[in-house]
Formats: sequence, structure tokens, C-alpha cells
Amino acid sequence: MLISTRDIHLKTKGFSDIHDLTRQVDEAVRDSGINEGFCHVFAVGSTASISTMEFEPALVKDIKEKLEEFASETMRSHHSQTWGDDNGFSHIRSTFMGPGITVPIRDGRCILGTWQQIVLLDHDNRPRDRHVVVQVAGIAEKK
Repeated sequence: MLISTRDIHLKTKGFSDIHDLTRQVDEAVRDSGINEGFCHVFAVGSTASISTMEFEPALVKDIKEKLEEFASETMRSHHSQTWGDDNGFSHIRSTFMGPGITVPIRDGRCILGTWQQIVLLDHDNRPRDRHVVVQVAGIAEKK
């Protein structure tokens, strides 16, 4: 089995800013030479999430609105009271969404639906320099 790791770095705005990572993940898979296996995409940090969605402006807006309903930026949290950073909501959003996803690889490509993209959601309450790790594992030749 082969394993290949790629780092993605990007600047975000916070407040559930959503970025399409599909192109960068596809490049990591292609460059790995792995034909069959899986790709794990992981957001480093406790206030960001990785997911899949149809990355289009109306749905981006819908998701941000639902996240605000779920864990409001103005919510009172023990974390914010303890640390004074007022980002308890971002930790809650990230924890419930999760820091990573695993996508199967077949014929050297991620298996995604027609309208399915891999995205990073930065939930923090300020701009950030985000680090995402893409780890691809599998075999280079079909058996």
C-alpha cells in the first residue's frame, strides 16, 4: 500500500466561510499515482470542518443561515466565558460537523457525485490561515 500526503494552506474570513477544495484534492490524488484506495481530508484546528456539498452561492447562504440557527455567533458559551475569545459557537459548529472526511478512490479519481464538492468551513470568529491535510492511501495498480 502507498501513502501520499499533501498540505493545503488557505486564508479564510471566519464565520463559517466556505471554500471549495475539490480541485486541490483531485490534484493530490492524481499526483499520488494511487488508482484504488481512499483519500482523507482533514482540517487542522478545532474551529474548522471538512464536508461535501453542492458548492453554489444559494446553498452556501442556506448553510451559513442554518449554522447560525444551530449555534449562533452571539450565543453564550462556557468556553467564551472561560477564555474570553467569544468563539464558543465556532467550536460547537466544528465539533458537530467534524474535522475530516474520507472519500473512496477508483481509477485514480475521487468518487464524488456530479454536484458534490469537498469543502472547508472555517467557523472561527476571525480571519485565519488554515491548514488542511490530504492523505491518499491505496494501490497504484488495479489487481
